[in-house]
Amino acid sequence: MKRLQGMELFAEVAKAHSFSRAAATLGMPTSTVSRQVAELERSVGLRLLSRNTRRVELTDAGRLYFERCRRIVAEAEIAHEELREQLEIPSGPLRIQLPAAYALDALMPALVAFGSRYPAIQLQMSVAGPEFAEHPPEIGDVAIRLGELPDSSLVARRLSAVQAGLYASPAYLAARGTPVSPADLARHDCIGLRAGGGQPAPWPLQRGREQLLVPVEHRYGANDACMARQLAVLGAGIAALGGDESGRLRSGELARVLPAWSLGPIEVHALTETRLLPARTRYLIDFLAEYLDARQDNPAHGLAPELRIRRVA
Repeated sequence: MKRLQGMELFAEVAKAHSFSRAAATLGMPTSTVSRQVAELERSVGLRLLSRNTRRVELTDAGRLYFERCRRIVAEAEIAHEELREQLEIPSGPLRIQLPAAYALDALMPALVAFGSRYPAIQLQMSVAGPEFAEHPPEIGDVAIRLGELPDSSLVARRLSAVQAGLYASPAYLAARGTPVSPADLARHDCIGLRAGGGQPAPWPLQRGREQLLVPVEHRYGANDACMARQLAVLGAGIAALGGDESGRLRSGELARVLPAWSLGPIEVHALTETRLLPARTRYLIDFLAEYLDARQDNPAHGLAPELRIRRVA
């Protein structure tokens, strides 16, 4: 039992790259975590962690041990929770990583509803940064991602899909004119959204069974949808936004551009490090899938068949 606890503490430190952050997550003193991990290293006879003043990193032996022990810890926790579920509802901390704009528009109501249903679960939410593409494993217990997923060892479950539309401020449209066809976008300032660096891709506009790949000039670029939205509100150009913009349309902050056309569907996935999940994580993923599927504005689960796809010159 003592060695299993040491493995659990070691795995938490390895994921957090910090003794203090691991201790905060576990609700334990940092000194206790440090002492028990040191005892584990002595018991295996190898140094598992490289410590410095800025960050804790895994040694070569530590990486191998981490891959093994986190599965053992996960299986032990699941076995414990499966027995506990017979007596009580799921409980404990649940770390969720979220995309900022989509979290505010779609996921916050879902997470509040989930918290009301399972009050013994403590939701610890954070916003995903653009560095996700370079460091995909550091996701907490579950991460919600939109769009194309990077290659990784993470386990993905599809939750839903969203449609995006084109928006601009009324002031911008009054000054530059309102596009009446996708080809008109070539004469406008557009706000590109990129993930993980690189250049924004052409916009895949869809209308019924027809889809166009529209190359546009991205005078402004952002790696966050909230930033792209604010640029559009300030009159910087036309942005592709996938959230609920009804409030900004009513207030006059934004206007819909080419309302017959949309971008998408954009896939929404839940990512985890393993298929062996504690009850609280499984309950959350199931709840989000059901909640998002029931939303009135949830689109069809895929593109319409026999799409006619062409590129706009």
